[in-house]
Amino acid sequence: MTSAPDQCYILAMTKNYVHATENPLTPAHEDYLKAIYLLEANGEPVSNSALAQHMGFAPASATNMVKKLAELHLVTHAPYRGVELTDLGRQVALEVLRHHRLIELFLHETLDMSWDRVHEEADKLEHVISEAMEDAMAAVLGNPTVDPHGDPIPSKEGHVDKTPGSPLSVAAIGEPMRLVRVLTQDPDRLCYLGGLGLYPDAEVVLRERAPFQGPLLVEVNGKPHALAFEMAECLQVVVEEPLPV
Repeated sequence: MTSAPDQCYILAMTKNYVHATENPLTPAHEDYLKAIYLLEANGEPVSNSALAQHMGFAPASATNMVKKLAELHLVTHAPYRGVELTDLGRQVALEVLRHHRLIELFLHETLDMSWDRVHEEADKLEHVISEAMEDAMAAVLGNPTVDPHGDPIPSKEGHVDKTPGSPLSVAAIGEPMRLVRVLTQDPDRLCYLGGLGLYPDAEVVLRERAPFQGPLLVEVNGKPHALAFEMAECLQVVVEEPLPV
């Protein structure tokens, strides 16, 4: 028995070829791989406890799943280094994430579902759509690069664009900014932010910032609103480029 998968095994374990293997990936496998990828994207080691917290499960459950994923050559795990995706594990995670974010955008733009509801629905559907459905949705949507929250959609080849921007909480006072990404999936928070008009591409100007992480006074598309510092932390903005004259 070899210590690493051969090429045929690699093809069999991706989602594209999952039906060709005797040990197909389950939605739980895919959920954990996606979670590990998202935690890795924060630039810190992914511990079993952090993974358990992200998934909302007991640490023992996360530990057991990590062992299963390691046996499938999808992750590696070493003391003090945490859990790391292998190339194969990252490939699967990015494909699941592509499905998820395409579904979110399709539900929002084509079916007119509010942006605070699409995440939960995409969590259910990301595991079951075919590659033909993925390609059809991408084509209908014009091969988009971001989802309704501004999160980047991985390309078919697994490339992910880096999202520019910094938190609104540290923006310069009085400088016109453009909202590019909302870093929360909490439905209540998204509903609240949507009520303020804080969707990607909104024009935002920070007018006042209270000390000690107090509330902020912002203008959203010209309308004044008070905004909690914690909420401003999850809003990624860039400097609004002036229109050409």
